[in-house]
Amino acid sequence: MQLRKGWFKGFSIIIGLMCLIGCTMEPPKIVKRPEKIQVEQEVNQKVEVIQENQSKSVPKVDTSPESITVLVNKKLALTPKNYKPNDLVFPKVPFTSKGLKEIRQLRKEPAEKLEKMFKAAEIAGYPLKGHSGYRSYETQTVLFDSYVKRDGLKKAKTFSAEPGTSEHQTGLSIDVAGKDGRCAASSCFAYKKEAKWIAENSWKYGYIVRYPKGKEAVTGYKYEPWHIRYVGLEVAKDLYQNKITLEEYYNSK
Repeated sequence: MQLRKGWFKGFSIIIGLMCLIGCTMEPPKIVKRPEKIQVEQEVNQKVEVIQENQSKSVPKVDTSPESITVLVNKKLALTPKNYKPNDLVFPKVPFTSKGLKEIRQLRKEPAEKLEKMFKAAEIAGYPLKGHSGYRSYETQTVLFDSYVKRDGLKKAKTFSAEPGTSEHQTGLSIDVAGKDGRCAASSCFAYKKEAKWIAENSWKYGYIVRYPKGKEAVTGYKYEPWHIRYVGLEVAKDLYQNKITLEEYYNSK
């Protein structure tokens, strides 16, 4: 009986020691191979980039006629159709026409930037003249109808906007020409040195060449190196650096 008790006591001690050892031992550490760690890091970085890109929202299309970034084209007409800016002024730059005519006007902000751009162009040796700025709904109607009568509707729509869809009506756009006025609003302007200067420098003053070469399918209009549009310094820089149109900027092709 005493032997039995001794055996049981010894067994209990052994069991207790085993439990103590088992409870105090740390679980074995899993050592990752260097190449596995690198792969996981690369995957995590790619996931972060995808999530960041997804979080960047496409700019909402601006349809407010008062906004300097308003998008006006064949699909997006001005509302109301006879909209007229309330801050039209006569920029202090030379024009191909004389007198205080409607087409010599622009909105205040783009007019001020146009004056600075014309001054810079003159210093650079490429003096410019304004040709056609703001055009009312009524003026655009007369102009568009004359083109339709001369060239037919289909052809007219490749270079002239239907009333209510013209950027000129916003007071943010202007057709420009060289000092001699030759090739004003004509395809031959593309070969003049002034056109090249405008394409390379207008963005510095918040303007863009609105209907660039090679983007006819996007804008709906033929290449017009003379037609510049004010969109503000930030957007102009973005469009110029990325070589995109205002339609592509709003992702509304």
